Amino acid sequence: MRYLRTLICGDKHERAARQQGATAIAGVDEVGRGALFGPVVAAAVILPEKTRIRGVRDSKQLMPEERERLDGIIRKRAIAVAVGFADAATIDAINIRRASHQAMLAAIAQLLPQPDFLLIDAERLDTPCLQQAIIYGDSISISIAAASIVAKVYRDAWMCRYHEEYPQYGLASHKGYGTEEHLRALAEHGPCPLHRATFEPVRRVIEGRITIL
Repeated sequence: MRYLRTLICGDKHERAARQQGATAIAGVDEVGRGALFGPVVAAAVILPEKTRIRGVRDSKQLMPEERERLDGIIRKRAIAVAVGFADAATIDAINIRRASHQAMLAAIAQLLPQPDFLLIDAERLDTPCLQQAIIYGDSISISIAAASIVAKVYRDAWMCRYHEEYPQYGLASHKGYGTEEHLRALAEHGPCPLHRATFEPVRRVIEGRITIL
C-alpha cells in the first residue's frame, strides 16, 4: 500500500490510446473479488479528453466519504458510466476470475457510446475491442481509477442493503470480506445463500471444519 501511494494517477495511457486513433476510451475495474459474500461488481467509465478530477485514485486508498464524493463528480463529468456484476452462484459455478470478466464485459456492453479502446486493471478480456492491461492500473490511469471508485461505491451500498436482510454477519462494516468479525459470524450462524460456497473459509464452515473464533 505504501508503494501504491507513490504512484501518480493521470491520463498518460488515455493520451497514448488517442494517439492510436481511439476516441471513446473506457477504464474498467472490478471490486469484491476477494470477498466471501455477494457479487463481484465491475464498472466501466468513459471520461472526456483531458479530464482532471482532484483526488481520484485507487478506491482502496480512499475513505468511504471521499469515494462517495468522487463517485458523484465522476458520474456528472463522465461521457458514460455503467456497472455490471456476477452473483455468488455464478462465482461458484465458473470461478471468480471468469465471473470478474463476465461482470466487466456486462458493464462494457451497457456503455453508450460503445468504447473503441479499453484500459483494464491487470486483466485482458475476451472481446474484439482494442485493449490494454495495466498493472496497478487503478493507481495510474484516471479512467481505471474512476471505474474502481464507481464499482466500490456501488458494491458497498449493495452490502449495506444486504446487511438489513442478514444483520447477523455485520456486512455493513466489512462489506463481505473475510474479517475476524465475519469469520466468527460464519462459524456461529453458518453461511447464507449469498455466501460464496467455493471460497475456502465458507467451504470449511459447510464441511464442519471450523469452530467459533
